[in-house]
Amino acid sequence: MSVKLVSEVGVGTIAAGVAKAHADVVLISGYDGGTGSSPQTSITHAGLPWELGLAETHQTLVLNNLRSRIAVETDGQLKTGRDVIMAALLGAEEFGFATAPLVASGCIMMRVCHLNTCPVGVASQDPRLRARFAGKPEHIVNFMTFVATEVRELMAQLGFRTVEEMVGRTDRLEAQRAVTHWKAKGLDFSKILYSPDVGPEVGRFCSIKQDHGLDKSLDLTTLLGLAQPAIDRGEKVIAELPIKNVNRVVGTITSYEITKKLGAKGLPEDTIRFRFKGSAGQSFGAFVTRGMTLSIEGDANDYFGKGLSGGKLIVHPPANAGFKAEDNIIIGNVALYGATAGEIYVNGRAGERFAVRNSGVTAVVEGVGDHGCEYMTGGRVVVLGPTGRNFAAGMSGGIAYVLDQTGKFAEQANVSMVGLEKVESKAEIAELRAIIEHHVGYTGSARGKQVLAAFETFVPQFVKVFPKDYKRMLGCIEKAESQGLTGEEAIMAAFEENARDLSRVGGN
Repeated sequence: MSVKLVSEVGVGTIAAGVAKAHADVVLISGYDGGTGSSPQTSITHAGLPWELGLAETHQTLVLNNLRSRIAVETDGQLKTGRDVIMAALLGAEEFGFATAPLVASGCIMMRVCHLNTCPVGVASQDPRLRARFAGKPEHIVNFMTFVATEVRELMAQLGFRTVEEMVGRTDRLEAQRAVTHWKAKGLDFSKILYSPDVGPEVGRFCSIKQDHGLDKSLDLTTLLGLAQPAIDRGEKVIAELPIKNVNRVVGTITSYEITKKLGAKGLPEDTIRFRFKGSAGQSFGAFVTRGMTLSIEGDANDYFGKGLSGGKLIVHPPANAGFKAEDNIIIGNVALYGATAGEIYVNGRAGERFAVRNSGVTAVVEGVGDHGCEYMTGGRVVVLGPTGRNFAAGMSGGIAYVLDQTGKFAEQANVSMVGLEKVESKAEIAELRAIIEHHVGYTGSARGKQVLAAFETFVPQFVKVFPKDYKRMLGCIEKAESQGLTGEEAIMAAFEENARDLSRVGGN
Protein backbone atom coordinates (compact mmCIF):
# COMPACT_ATOMS: atom_id res chain seq x y z
CA MET A 1 0.00 0.00 0.00
CA SER A 2 1.44 3.33 -1.09
CA VAL A 3 0.39 6.75 0.23
CA LYS A 4 1.23 9.93 -1.68
CA LEU A 5 1.91 13.09 0.33
CA VAL A 6 2.64 16.56 -0.98
CA SER A 7 5.94 18.02 0.14
CA GLU A 8 5.01 20.74 2.62
CA VAL A 9 5.68 21.90 6.17
CA GLY A 10 4.50 19.26 8.64
CA VAL A 11 4.53 16.38 6.16
CA GLY A 12 6.75 14.37 8.53
CA THR A 13 3.97 14.18 11.10
CA ILE A 14 1.54 12.90 8.48
CA ALA A 15 4.12 10.36 7.29
CA ALA A 16 4.47 9.07 10.85
CA GLY A 17 0.72 8.46 10.96
CA VAL A 18 0.90 6.72 7.60
CA ALA A 19 3.62 4.41 8.92
CA LYS A 20 1.59 3.60 12.04
CA ALA A 21 -1.36 2.78 9.77
CA HIS A 22 0.78 0.05 8.15
CA ALA A 23 1.44 1.59 4.75
CA ASP A 24 4.29 -0.03 2.82
CA VAL A 25 5.45 3.11 1.00
CA VAL A 26 5.07 6.84 1.56
CA LEU A 27 5.68 9.00 -1.51
CA ILE A 28 6.85 12.57 -0.90
CA SER A 29 5.89 14.45 -4.05
CA GLY A 30 7.54 17.75 -4.90
CA TYR A 31 6.00 20.79 -6.55
CA ASP A 32 7.82 20.18 -9.84
CA GLY A 33 6.54 17.74 -12.42
CA GLY A 34 2.93 16.66 -12.83
CA THR A 35 1.07 16.05 -16.05
CA GLY A 36 1.54 18.26 -19.06
CA SER A 37 -1.97 19.63 -18.59
CA SER A 38 -1.39 20.93 -15.06
CA PRO A 39 -2.55 24.54 -14.67
CA GLN A 40 0.25 27.07 -14.31
CA THR A 41 -1.17 28.09 -10.92
CA SER A 42 -0.74 24.54 -9.66
CA ILE A 43 2.79 24.31 -11.02
CA THR A 44 3.97 27.58 -9.44
CA HIS A 45 1.93 27.84 -6.25
CA ALA A 46 1.30 24.32 -4.89
CA GLY A 47 3.68 22.41 -2.60
CA LEU A 48 7.40 22.70 -1.91
CA PRO A 49 10.57 21.16 -3.39
CA TRP A 50 10.81 17.44 -2.69
CA GLU A 51 14.10 17.96 -0.85
CA LEU A 52 12.37 19.82 2.00
CA GLY A 53 9.54 17.34 2.49
CA LEU A 54 11.83 14.33 2.13
CA ALA A 55 14.32 15.57 4.72
CA GLU A 56 11.56 16.31 7.24
CA THR A 57 9.88 12.95 6.64
CA HIS A 58 13.05 10.91 7.06
CA GLN A 59 14.08 12.75 10.20
CA THR A 60 10.65 12.44 11.82
CA LEU A 61 10.39 8.72 11.05
CA VAL A 62 13.86 8.05 12.44
CA LEU A 63 13.18 10.06 15.63
CA ASN A 64 10.01 8.03 16.21
CA ASN A 65 11.65 4.68 15.35
CA LEU A 66 9.27 4.22 12.41
CA ARG A 67 11.72 4.47 9.51
CA SER A 68 12.47 0.75 9.40
CA ARG A 69 8.77 -0.05 8.88
CA ILE A 70 8.16 1.91 5.71
CA ALA A 71 9.87 2.67 2.40
CA VAL A 72 10.18 6.34 1.50
CA GLU A 73 9.88 7.36 -2.15
CA THR A 74 10.20 10.79 -3.70
CA ASP A 75 9.42 12.32 -7.09
CA GLY A 76 9.19 15.69 -8.79
CA GLN A 77 11.36 16.17 -11.89
CA LEU A 78 14.07 13.63 -11.07
CA LYS A 79 16.13 13.45 -14.27
CA THR A 80 19.68 12.36 -13.53
CA GLY A 81 21.71 9.93 -11.48
CA ARG A 82 22.84 12.84 -9.35
CA ASP A 83 19.18 13.53 -8.46
CA VAL A 84 18.85 9.93 -7.28
CA ILE A 85 21.97 10.20 -5.12
CA MET A 86 20.75 13.45 -3.55
CA ALA A 87 17.37 11.89 -2.79
CA ALA A 88 18.97 8.83 -1.20
CA LEU A 89 21.29 10.90 0.98
CA LEU A 90 18.29 12.93 2.19
CA GLY A 91 16.37 9.77 3.11
CA ALA A 92 14.72 8.03 0.16
CA GLU A 93 15.27 4.48 -1.11
CA GLU A 94 12.72 4.62 -3.96
CA PHE A 95 12.59 7.19 -6.75
CA GLY A 96 9.81 8.20 -9.13
CA PHE A 97 10.58 9.11 -12.75
CA ALA A 98 7.81 10.33 -15.04
CA THR A 99 8.45 13.54 -16.98
CA ALA A 100 11.91 12.55 -18.21
CA PRO A 101 10.89 9.07 -19.47
CA LEU A 102 7.81 10.66 -21.04
CA VAL A 103 10.03 13.04 -23.00
CA ALA A 104 12.33 10.13 -23.90
CA SER A 105 9.32 8.36 -25.41
CA GLY A 106 8.40 11.35 -27.59
CA CYS A 107 6.47 13.91 -25.51
CA ILE A 108 7.22 17.53 -26.49
CA MET A 109 5.39 19.08 -23.50
CA MET A 110 2.76 20.95 -25.49
CA ARG A 111 0.55 20.92 -22.36
CA VAL A 112 -2.64 20.07 -24.26
CA CYS A 113 -3.19 16.62 -22.74
CA HIS A 114 -6.75 17.49 -21.76
CA LEU A 115 -7.72 18.71 -25.25
CA ASN A 116 -7.22 15.44 -27.18
CA THR A 117 -4.97 17.30 -29.64
CA CYS A 118 -1.49 16.01 -28.72
CA PRO A 119 0.54 16.53 -31.92
CA VAL A 120 2.83 13.55 -31.22
CA GLY A 121 0.04 11.17 -30.22
CA VAL A 122 1.03 10.61 -26.58
CA ALA A 123 -2.18 11.88 -24.93
CA SER A 124 -4.91 11.49 -27.53
CA GLN A 125 -7.73 9.14 -28.44
CA ASP A 126 -7.79 10.42 -32.02
CA PRO A 127 -6.51 7.53 -34.20
CA ARG A 128 -4.89 9.95 -36.66
CA LEU A 129 -2.84 11.58 -33.90
CA ARG A 130 -2.04 8.30 -32.18
CA ALA A 131 -0.55 7.07 -35.45
CA ARG A 132 2.15 9.73 -35.03
CA PHE A 133 3.43 8.24 -31.78
CA ALA A 134 7.01 7.06 -32.40
CA GLY A 135 8.01 6.07 -28.88
CA LYS A 136 9.37 2.61 -28.06
CA PRO A 137 10.03 0.87 -24.73
CA GLU A 138 13.69 0.69 -25.69
CA HIS A 139 13.92 4.49 -25.58
CA ILE A 140 12.95 4.54 -21.91
CA VAL A 141 15.14 1.53 -21.11
CA ASN A 142 18.08 3.35 -22.70
CA PHE A 143 17.40 6.52 -20.73
CA MET A 144 17.09 4.68 -17.40
CA THR A 145 20.28 2.74 -18.16
CA PHE A 146 22.16 6.03 -18.43
CA VAL A 147 20.64 7.16 -15.12
CA ALA A 148 21.59 3.90 -13.39
CA THR A 149 25.14 4.10 -14.78
CA GLU A 150 25.59 7.60 -13.35
CA VAL A 151 24.20 6.42 -10.01
CA ARG A 152 26.78 3.60 -9.86
CA GLU A 153 29.62 5.98 -10.75
CA LEU A 154 28.65 8.48 -8.03
CA MET A 155 28.12 5.71 -5.47
CA ALA A 156 31.63 4.47 -6.18
CA GLN A 157 33.04 7.96 -5.67
CA LEU A 158 31.21 8.22 -2.33
CA GLY A 159 32.25 4.73 -1.23
CA PHE A 160 28.80 3.09 -1.13
CA ARG A 161 28.00 -0.39 -2.42
CA THR A 162 24.20 -0.34 -1.99
CA VAL A 163 21.42 2.23 -1.98
CA GLU A 164 20.45 1.25 1.59
CA GLU A 165 23.91 2.30 2.80
CA MET A 166 23.29 5.81 1.41
CA VAL A 167 19.83 6.41 2.88
CA GLY A 168 19.89 9.40 5.21
CA ARG A 169 23.66 9.90 5.05
CA THR A 170 23.46 13.68 5.01
CA ASP A 171 26.99 13.81 6.40
CA ARG A 172 28.16 13.12 2.82
CA LEU A 173 26.52 16.30 1.56
CA GLU A 174 28.55 19.49 1.50
CA ALA A 175 26.57 22.76 1.56
CA GLN A 176 29.46 25.21 1.80
CA ARG A 177 29.57 26.02 -1.93
CA ALA A 178 25.83 26.77 -1.98
CA VAL A 179 26.00 28.91 1.15
CA THR A 180 28.83 31.06 -0.18
CA HIS A 181 27.10 31.64 -3.54
CA TRP A 182 26.09 35.30 -3.80
CA LYS A 183 22.44 34.41 -4.40
CA ALA A 184 22.25 32.13 -1.34
CA LYS A 185 24.20 34.14 1.25
CA GLY A 186 22.70 33.76 4.69
CA LEU A 187 20.72 30.57 4.01
CA ASP A 188 20.80 27.98 6.78
CA PHE A 189 20.79 24.36 5.55
CA SER A 190 21.39 22.79 8.96
CA LYS A 191 17.77 21.70 9.42
CA ILE A 192 17.72 19.93 6.06
CA LEU A 193 21.06 18.20 6.66
CA TYR A 194 20.34 17.31 10.29
CA SER A 195 20.93 13.66 11.19
CA PRO A 196 18.99 12.46 14.27
CA ASP A 197 21.20 11.22 17.09
CA VAL A 198 19.77 7.75 17.69
CA GLY A 199 21.26 4.40 18.60
CA PRO A 200 22.19 1.58 16.23
CA GLU A 201 18.98 -0.25 17.12
CA VAL A 202 16.95 2.37 15.23
CA GLY A 203 16.62 1.54 11.55
CA ARG A 204 17.38 4.18 8.94
CA PHE A 205 15.82 2.43 5.93
CA CYS A 206 12.96 0.01 5.34
CA SER A 207 13.95 -3.35 6.81
CA ILE A 208 10.78 -4.68 8.50
CA LYS A 209 7.86 -6.06 6.49
CA GLN A 210 4.50 -4.63 7.53
CA ASP A 211 1.79 -6.94 8.81
CA HIS A 212 -1.46 -5.71 7.25
CA GLY A 213 -3.60 -8.24 9.11
CA LEU A 214 -5.11 -9.53 5.86
CA ASP A 215 -5.56 -12.95 7.42
CA LYS A 216 -8.11 -11.34 9.75
CA SER A 217 -10.05 -9.61 6.96
CA LEU A 218 -13.74 -10.42 6.49
CA ASP A 219 -13.03 -11.76 3.01
CA LEU A 220 -10.46 -14.33 4.11
CA THR A 221 -12.19 -15.34 7.34
CA THR A 222 -15.74 -15.58 5.96
CA LEU A 223 -16.70 -14.34 2.50
CA LEU A 224 -14.28 -16.32 0.36
CA GLY A 225 -15.37 -19.60 1.94
CA LEU A 226 -19.04 -18.76 1.44
CA ALA A 227 -18.43 -17.77 -2.19
CA GLN A 228 -16.41 -20.86 -3.12
CA PRO A 229 -19.38 -22.83 -4.59
CA ALA A 230 -20.10 -19.87 -6.88
CA ILE A 231 -16.47 -19.53 -7.92
CA ASP A 232 -15.94 -23.26 -8.48
CA ARG A 233 -19.29 -24.35 -9.87
CA GLY A 234 -21.33 -21.22 -10.62
CA GLU A 235 -23.85 -22.00 -7.89
CA LYS A 236 -25.90 -19.14 -6.43
CA VAL A 237 -24.82 -18.02 -2.96
CA ILE A 238 -26.85 -15.90 -0.53
CA ALA A 239 -25.72 -14.95 2.98
CA GLU A 240 -26.51 -12.38 5.69
CA LEU A 241 -23.66 -11.11 7.83
CA PRO A 242 -22.86 -8.43 10.41
CA ILE A 243 -20.32 -5.73 9.49
CA LYS A 244 -18.30 -3.17 11.47
CA ASN A 245 -16.31 -0.13 10.44
CA VAL A 246 -13.06 -2.02 11.02
CA ASN A 247 -14.03 -4.23 8.07
CA ARG A 248 -12.38 -2.44 5.15
CA VAL A 249 -12.28 -3.30 1.42
CA VAL A 250 -15.03 -5.86 1.93
CA GLY A 251 -15.54 -8.00 -1.14
CA THR A 252 -12.27 -7.09 -2.85
CA ILE A 253 -10.28 -10.28 -2.19
CA THR A 254 -13.29 -12.43 -3.11
CA SER A 255 -13.67 -10.45 -6.32
CA TYR A 256 -9.98 -10.98 -7.05
CA GLU A 257 -10.41 -14.74 -6.80
CA ILE A 258 -13.37 -14.60 -9.20
CA THR A 259 -11.42 -12.53 -11.71
CA LYS A 260 -8.34 -14.73 -11.39
CA LYS A 261 -10.38 -17.79 -12.38
CA LEU A 262 -13.00 -16.36 -14.76
CA GLY A 263 -11.48 -13.15 -16.09
CA ALA A 264 -13.21 -9.81 -16.47
CA LYS A 265 -16.52 -11.40 -17.50
CA GLY A 266 -16.98 -12.59 -13.91
CA LEU A 267 -20.16 -14.44 -12.97
CA PRO A 268 -23.79 -14.04 -14.08
CA GLU A 269 -25.67 -11.22 -12.36
CA ASP A 270 -26.54 -11.80 -8.68
CA THR A 271 -24.73 -15.15 -8.47
CA ILE A 272 -23.25 -14.02 -5.14
CA ARG A 273 -25.44 -11.93 -2.85
CA PHE A 274 -24.08 -10.84 0.52
CA ARG A 275 -26.37 -8.80 2.75
CA PHE A 276 -24.67 -6.94 5.58
CA LYS A 277 -26.06 -5.20 8.66
CA GLY A 278 -24.07 -2.50 10.42
CA SER A 279 -21.51 0.17 9.50
CA ALA A 280 -19.01 -0.70 6.77
CA GLY A 281 -15.43 0.59 6.88
CA GLN A 282 -13.56 2.34 4.09
CA SER A 283 -13.59 1.08 0.50
CA PHE A 284 -16.61 -1.21 0.85
CA GLY A 285 -17.05 -3.06 -2.45
CA ALA A 286 -13.80 -1.77 -3.94
CA PHE A 287 -13.06 -3.31 -7.37
CA VAL A 288 -15.98 -5.74 -7.04
CA THR A 289 -16.51 -7.67 -10.27
CA ARG A 290 -19.55 -8.86 -12.23
CA GLY A 291 -21.82 -11.35 -10.52
CA MET A 292 -21.39 -9.97 -6.99
CA THR A 293 -24.15 -8.00 -5.26
CA LEU A 294 -23.31 -6.50 -1.88
CA SER A 295 -25.97 -4.67 0.15
CA ILE A 296 -25.78 -2.91 3.50
CA GLU A 297 -28.57 -2.22 5.93
CA GLY A 298 -26.80 0.59 7.73
CA ASP A 299 -24.14 2.95 6.38
CA ALA A 300 -20.68 3.00 4.82
CA ASN A 301 -17.50 5.04 5.08
CA ASP A 302 -15.36 6.78 2.43
CA TYR A 303 -14.39 5.29 -0.95
CA PHE A 304 -17.59 3.26 -1.23
CA GLY A 305 -17.40 1.34 -4.53
CA LYS A 306 -13.90 2.53 -5.39
CA GLY A 307 -12.85 1.04 -8.73
CA LEU A 308 -16.14 -0.87 -9.03
CA SER A 309 -15.68 -3.28 -11.93
CA GLY A 310 -19.12 -4.64 -12.79
CA GLY A 311 -20.61 -5.52 -9.40
CA LYS A 312 -23.72 -4.13 -7.75
CA LEU A 313 -23.72 -2.21 -4.44
CA ILE A 314 -26.79 -1.24 -2.42
CA VAL A 315 -27.05 0.69 0.83
CA HIS A 316 -30.12 1.74 2.80
CA PRO A 317 -30.91 2.63 6.43
CA PRO A 318 -32.31 0.04 8.86
CA ALA A 319 -36.06 -0.49 8.61
CA ASN A 320 -36.56 0.99 12.08
CA ALA A 321 -34.42 4.09 11.46
CA GLY A 322 -35.91 7.20 13.02
CA PHE A 323 -34.78 9.62 10.33
CA LYS A 324 -35.55 10.44 6.72
CA ALA A 325 -33.01 8.72 4.51
CA GLU A 326 -33.10 11.42 1.83
CA ASP A 327 -32.07 14.08 4.38
CA ASN A 328 -29.07 12.24 5.82
CA ILE A 329 -25.61 11.21 4.64
CA ILE A 330 -25.35 7.43 4.50
CA ILE A 331 -22.04 6.94 2.62
CA GLY A 332 -18.82 8.92 2.94
CA ASN A 333 -16.62 10.90 0.57
CA VAL A 334 -15.13 9.91 -2.80
CA ALA A 335 -17.57 7.11 -3.60
CA LEU A 336 -17.06 5.39 -6.98
CA TYR A 337 -13.55 6.77 -7.37
CA GLY A 338 -12.26 5.43 -10.68
CA ALA A 339 -15.16 2.96 -11.07
CA THR A 340 -15.48 1.42 -14.54
CA ALA A 341 -18.69 -0.68 -14.60
CA GLY A 342 -21.58 -1.81 -12.43
CA GLU A 343 -24.48 -0.30 -10.49
CA ILE A 344 -24.94 1.36 -7.11
CA TYR A 345 -28.12 2.42 -5.35
CA VAL A 346 -27.85 4.68 -2.31
CA ASN A 347 -30.97 5.34 -0.22
CA GLY A 348 -29.61 8.53 1.32
CA ARG A 349 -27.03 11.19 0.61
CA ALA A 350 -23.32 10.86 -0.19
CA GLY A 351 -20.42 13.01 0.96
CA GLU A 352 -18.09 15.04 -1.24
CA ARG A 353 -16.59 14.05 -4.62
CA PHE A 354 -19.26 11.49 -5.40
CA ALA A 355 -18.51 9.53 -8.64
CA VAL A 356 -15.15 11.23 -9.13
CA ARG A 357 -13.52 9.72 -12.23
CA ASN A 358 -16.48 7.38 -12.74
CA SER A 359 -16.15 5.94 -16.22
CA GLY A 360 -19.03 3.50 -16.59
CA VAL A 361 -21.18 2.94 -13.49
CA THR A 362 -24.90 3.65 -13.27
CA ALA A 363 -25.58 5.23 -9.88
CA VAL A 364 -28.55 6.61 -7.96
CA VAL A 365 -28.12 8.76 -4.85
CA GLU A 366 -30.44 11.13 -3.00
CA GLY A 367 -28.07 14.05 -2.56
CA VAL A 368 -24.33 14.76 -2.81
CA GLY A 369 -21.80 17.13 -1.28
CA ASP A 370 -19.33 19.39 -3.09
CA HIS A 371 -17.54 18.37 -6.30
CA GLY A 372 -20.03 15.72 -7.42
CA CYS A 373 -19.19 13.91 -10.71
CA GLU A 374 -15.74 15.51 -10.74
CA TYR A 375 -13.62 14.34 -13.72
CA MET A 376 -16.35 11.85 -14.67
CA THR A 377 -15.79 10.27 -18.10
CA GLY A 378 -18.67 7.80 -18.49
CA GLY A 379 -21.72 6.16 -16.96
CA ARG A 380 -25.01 7.56 -15.68
CA VAL A 381 -25.61 9.31 -12.36
CA VAL A 382 -29.07 10.20 -11.03
CA VAL A 383 -29.23 12.59 -8.07
CA LEU A 384 -32.68 12.73 -6.43
CA GLY A 385 -31.82 15.65 -4.20
CA PRO A 386 -29.52 18.63 -3.61
CA THR A 387 -25.88 18.93 -4.68
CA GLY A 388 -22.99 20.88 -3.26
CA ARG A 389 -20.94 23.44 -5.16
CA ASN A 390 -18.68 22.74 -8.12
CA PHE A 391 -20.77 19.90 -9.53
CA ALA A 392 -19.35 18.43 -12.80
CA ALA A 393 -15.92 20.10 -12.58
CA GLY A 394 -13.77 18.52 -15.28
CA MET A 395 -16.59 16.20 -16.35
CA SER A 396 -15.84 15.10 -19.91
CA GLY A 397 -18.15 12.11 -20.41
CA GLY A 398 -21.21 10.31 -19.15
CA ILE A 399 -24.47 12.01 -18.20
CA ALA A 400 -25.88 13.13 -14.86
CA TYR A 401 -29.55 13.80 -14.10
CA VAL A 402 -30.12 16.10 -11.13
CA LEU A 403 -33.55 16.69 -9.59
CA ASP A 404 -33.55 20.47 -9.14
CA GLN A 405 -36.69 21.39 -7.19
CA THR A 406 -35.33 24.73 -6.00
CA GLY A 407 -34.17 25.96 -9.40
CA LYS A 408 -30.74 26.80 -7.97
CA PHE A 409 -28.69 23.92 -9.36
CA ALA A 410 -27.20 26.09 -12.11
CA GLU A 411 -25.51 28.14 -9.39
CA GLN A 412 -23.90 24.99 -7.96
CA ALA A 413 -22.72 23.50 -11.27
CA ASN A 414 -19.35 24.12 -12.89
CA VAL A 415 -20.37 24.67 -16.51
CA SER A 416 -16.90 25.12 -17.98
CA MET A 417 -17.11 21.71 -19.67
CA VAL A 418 -20.81 20.81 -19.49
CA GLY A 419 -24.16 22.11 -20.65
CA LEU A 420 -27.36 22.07 -18.59
CA GLU A 421 -30.35 20.78 -20.53
CA LYS A 422 -33.89 19.51 -20.07
CA VAL A 423 -34.78 15.83 -20.29
CA GLU A 424 -37.03 15.71 -23.35
CA SER A 425 -36.31 12.57 -25.38
CA LYS A 426 -38.87 9.81 -24.85
CA ALA A 427 -36.14 7.18 -24.83
CA GLU A 428 -34.17 9.16 -22.27
CA ILE A 429 -37.22 9.70 -20.06
CA ALA A 430 -37.93 5.97 -20.18
CA GLU A 431 -34.31 5.17 -19.27
CA LEU A 432 -34.40 7.63 -16.36
CA ARG A 433 -37.62 6.09 -15.05
CA ALA A 434 -36.21 2.56 -15.32
CA ILE A 435 -33.11 3.54 -13.32
CA ILE A 436 -35.24 5.05 -10.53
CA GLU A 437 -37.50 1.98 -10.54
CA HIS A 438 -34.45 -0.21 -9.97
CA HIS A 439 -33.41 2.11 -7.14
CA VAL A 440 -36.80 1.74 -5.44
CA GLY A 441 -36.82 -2.00 -6.03
CA TYR A 442 -33.42 -2.51 -4.40
CA THR A 443 -33.64 0.02 -1.55
CA GLY A 444 -37.34 0.70 -0.92
CA SER A 445 -36.51 4.41 -1.18
CA ALA A 446 -39.35 6.69 -0.05
CA ARG A 447 -37.86 9.48 -2.14
CA GLY A 448 -37.78 7.28 -5.21
CA LYS A 449 -41.39 6.21 -4.68
CA GLN A 450 -42.42 9.85 -4.41
CA VAL A 451 -40.75 10.67 -7.74
CA LEU A 452 -42.25 7.66 -9.52
CA ALA A 453 -45.76 8.37 -8.16
CA ALA A 454 -45.81 11.73 -9.97
CA PHE A 455 -43.13 11.08 -12.55
CA GLU A 456 -44.61 13.28 -15.29
CA THR A 457 -44.58 16.18 -12.83
CA PHE A 458 -40.99 15.58 -11.76
CA VAL A 459 -39.47 15.11 -15.24
CA PRO A 460 -39.39 18.87 -16.04
CA GLN A 461 -37.50 19.41 -12.77
CA PHE A 462 -34.63 17.14 -13.79
CA VAL A 463 -31.54 18.88 -15.20
CA LYS A 464 -29.48 16.90 -17.66
CA VAL A 465 -25.76 17.56 -17.19
CA PHE A 466 -24.23 16.82 -20.58
CA PRO A 467 -20.48 17.33 -21.31
CA LYS A 468 -20.10 19.52 -24.40
CA ASP A 469 -17.34 17.51 -26.10
CA TYR A 470 -19.12 14.25 -25.35
CA LYS A 471 -22.33 15.59 -26.85
CA ARG A 472 -20.53 16.75 -29.99
CA MET A 473 -18.79 13.39 -30.39
CA LEU A 474 -22.03 11.43 -29.92
CA GLY A 475 -23.58 13.62 -32.61
CA CYS A 476 -20.73 12.84 -34.98
CA ILE A 477 -21.06 9.09 -34.34
CA GLU A 478 -24.82 9.26 -34.89
CA LYS A 479 -24.26 11.09 -38.19
CA ALA A 480 -21.73 8.49 -39.32
CA GLU A 481 -24.08 5.64 -38.45
CA SER A 482 -26.92 7.33 -40.37
CA GLN A 483 -24.65 7.15 -43.42
CA GLY A 484 -24.41 3.37 -43.07
CA LEU A 485 -21.05 3.20 -41.28
CA THR A 486 -20.58 0.87 -38.31
CA GLY A 487 -17.97 -0.04 -35.73
CA GLU A 488 -14.47 1.34 -36.22
CA GLU A 489 -15.39 2.99 -39.52
CA ALA A 490 -18.11 5.01 -37.78
CA ILE A 491 -15.73 6.06 -35.01
CA MET A 492 -13.01 7.13 -37.47
CA ALA A 493 -15.56 9.14 -39.46
CA ALA A 494 -16.80 10.70 -36.23
CA PHE A 495 -13.27 11.78 -35.27
CA GLU A 496 -12.82 13.41 -38.67
CA GLU A 497 -16.20 15.16 -38.45
CA ASN A 498 -15.40 16.31 -34.92
CA ALA A 499 -12.06 17.74 -36.08
CA ARG A 500 -13.83 19.64 -38.89
CA ASP A 501 -16.37 21.01 -36.39
CA LEU A 502 -13.60 22.22 -34.09
CA SER A 503 -11.72 23.90 -36.93
CA ARG A 504 -14.89 25.70 -38.03
CA VAL A 505 -15.47 27.16 -34.56
CA GLY A 506 -11.78 27.85 -33.95
CA GLY A 507 -11.33 25.16 -31.31
CA ASN A 508 -8.12 23.32 -30.44
